[in-house]
Amino acid sequence: DGVTEVLARHSEDLQDKFVEVPCSEDYDSHRRFEGCTPRKCGRGVTDAVITREEAERIRRIAERGLSLGGSDGGASILDLHSGALSLGKHFVNLYRYFGDKIQDIFTEEDFALYRDVRQRIQQRIARAFGISSASMYLTKPTFFSRINNTEAKTTHDEY
Repeated sequence: DGVTEVLARHSEDLQDKFVEVPCSEDYDSHRRFEGCTPRKCGRGVTDAVITREEAERIRRIAERGLSLGGSDGGASILDLHSGALSLGKHFVNLYRYFGDKIQDIFTEEDFALYRDVRQRIQQRIARAFGISSASMYLTKPTFFSRINNTEAKTTHDEY
């Protein structure tokens, strides 16, 4: 159709692919800080940040956490950093809600893997955009989501 450009196909195993795009002019009037502002803009994809085994372990961590709650609507979230977990029409802090029982759900190795993978992703992004990972701060929340076809019950369920 002349509009669609495929960045990566499912069948490809990509070590690093980066396509530069023009940077938005929306931020031209904002102050820029050396080492923090990207020098280029683009889209990247790689299959080389984590192993298949690590991806499967991360998925199991997310599934264990999400199984503790669940939204009444179609979208459930789990934020390991803040502890936010969808439960019915609300959110609970899973660390307060489950207290010491949380140690039966998540191990120290789970949290270590989550931190390590997050750090590797951050380093890969920094390298791709030519900035220091130490100067880059991820927005929060960062969370796992599970979406099904249940009708949305709150604005948090709408995607």
